Amino acid sequence: MSTERYRVLLSAPYMIPFADRFVPELEAAGCEVVIPAVNERLEEADLLKLMPDMDGTICGDDRYTRKVIAAAPKLKIISKWGTGIDSIDADACREFGVRIGNTPGAFTVPVADSVMAYLLSFARRTPWMDDHMKAGRWEKIAGRSLGECTLGIIGMGNIGSAVAKRAAAFGMTILGTDIRPIEARLMADTGLQQVGQDELLRRSDFVTLHCDLNGSSKHLLSVAEFKNMKKTAVVINTSRGPVIDEAALCRALAAGEIAGASMDVFEHEPLPENSPLRTMDNVLLAPHNSNSSPVAWERVHHSSIRNLLAGLREVRRGGQANKAAA
Repeated sequence: MSTERYRVLLSAPYMIPFADRFVPELEAAGCEVVIPAVNERLEEADLLKLMPDMDGTICGDDRYTRKVIAAAPKLKIISKWGTGIDSIDADACREFGVRIGNTPGAFTVPVADSVMAYLLSFARRTPWMDDHMKAGRWEKIAGRSLGECTLGIIGMGNIGSAVAKRAAAFGMTILGTDIRPIEARLMADTGLQQVGQDELLRRSDFVTLHCDLNGSSKHLLSVAEFKNMKKTAVVINTSRGPVIDEAALCRALAAGEIAGASMDVFEHEPLPENSPLRTMDNVLLAPHNSNSSPVAWERVHHSSIRNLLAGLREVRRGGQANKAAA
């Protein structure tokens, strides 16, 4: 049992329901665990109240801004439950010697599977036929085979590559774009063509987003991009909400500039009750849940704990030199 004592904030929404399993492990490692009430994420104002005496945290998409980092003089490690760290000010963490831990590739399989579910739903029109049948309507809605369609993938990291492999098995024509050259083996195995974003948007029946959120990717799809797409095209976003200009998307859908959208993530979460997306019958919505997989969640629970404890112990062993190098 550790003789060191730490105060740790546990605010990861997927982990809190199972806290009784993990708190004893953290306590045995010398952690006093604080679990706040969380509705999707903690905002800057919430964290400013909680963080001043915290040594570490296991968080979801909490807003760790520069102001929060500066107000937490004891903070040694931010262990992100999951992959994306766009809600954490990495520059401030480097400046103040705070480590960041995450679990890259943690949700590649469930997210890629979710994209295929959206593709099949729109191509085969399954949700709409189900609605009609339950409303007493016997109507044969025209669908398409995925093998008749072109899929455009924006962002060819782990998830984008996994989607390409699944789409290839359905015989889809696959276009990909990325800021880096796409792996030659993947292109050979899937028939994927690397093209520019404009060409991808013009040619694709489905466009799926798999890029990080940063200064260059915010509103990557906006007014001009939607006008460049086929009127029959469908957009799928399982990456980060602000990658799509949501107001522009709503206008494009309402004007018939594109045919539909599948949205798992949004610019504001939870999705506001007055969002036009909630009333559109050509939109499929989900509550930021494409990572849903008990097996994947379990791996991330344990990885997040390991990252937290490693960060606390590394600073303790290495002292200020290691902290400054974080």
